[in-house]
Amino acid sequence: MAGTTPSVVVLSGGISHERDVSLRSGRRVVDALARLGWTVTTAEPDARLLPALLEHRPDVVWPALHGASGEDGSLRALLDVSGLTYVGSRGTAARLAWDKPTAKRLVADAGGATPASVTLTREVFREIGARSAIDTILGSMSEQLVVKPASGGSAQGVTVVDEAQQLPRALMDAFTYADEALIEQRITGTEVAVGVLDVDGGAEALPAVEIVPRSGFYGFEERYTAGATRFYTPARIAAEAAEAAGALAVVAHRTMGLRHLSRADLVIDAEGRPWFLESNVMPGLTETSLLPQALVSAGRDLSSAYAEITQRALSGA
Repeated sequence: MAGTTPSVVVLSGGISHERDVSLRSGRRVVDALARLGWTVTTAEPDARLLPALLEHRPDVVWPALHGASGEDGSLRALLDVSGLTYVGSRGTAARLAWDKPTAKRLVADAGGATPASVTLTREVFREIGARSAIDTILGSMSEQLVVKPASGGSAQGVTVVDEAQQLPRALMDAFTYADEALIEQRITGTEVAVGVLDVDGGAEALPAVEIVPRSGFYGFEERYTAGATRFYTPARIAAEAAEAAGALAVVAHRTMGLRHLSRADLVIDAEGRPWFLESNVMPGLTETSLLPQALVSAGRDLSSAYAEITQRALSGA
């Protein structure tokens, strides 16, 4: 390893819909590691990136990228074949988590609860007609739905549906961000996010963060505008529900083969049962993001926590 501390390149930015969020996450990682005296630089995922990484070969790459460029597994697969050490899940695992219907199926197969859903492609929606598709969906599901892109993050293209007449527009909004839409039965309850870190004893859940958006919907603005959402860490749920939520987040992490860190989004119903919605392989690390809040709630210093994550990547774990 070069020098007395690792050389780290933090990847942030990109051209996804979540570019600004990525830049903010990347800056937080840089600042945290720099406070420890580490050599940290930033880079954008552009045509110069791979040649530069292969030429200089930093000790570790931290892809603080959100959206497709950082989370669909493609860039991570290139890092894998290049032999570069990096933080986070490998390309194959990231691909599983990126595809929400696949992630739900894997978690369900592992015994976790996840809301009933239907996945609809843009092509089928056009070919068989909107009315036919919607009638079929509503024939087996209630009108209380959540429609979202089948891939993506930061709640972009997500619509909460209360009436059947809202469904066509919700589907079109989802198709703006992806070629497939996930129509999911809405579970009413407490929204929580549970971070998971790999530690020496295996995957470990952090305290659940309860999410209470002032607008009633945890959308893009509510996620990244200070004061738009209230957070409670640890979540105001029964101890048994908190334990079950942590266990489900760990099941998702292990089932998909995620690595180093992840975050599961869940809903706790009135009976205290957690329902899996999705996992994120590179959780946001901005000033309003959930994983940093969970780390602080667990009594962890962010600089030390990010350093430990980086060291895990360096150790090959």
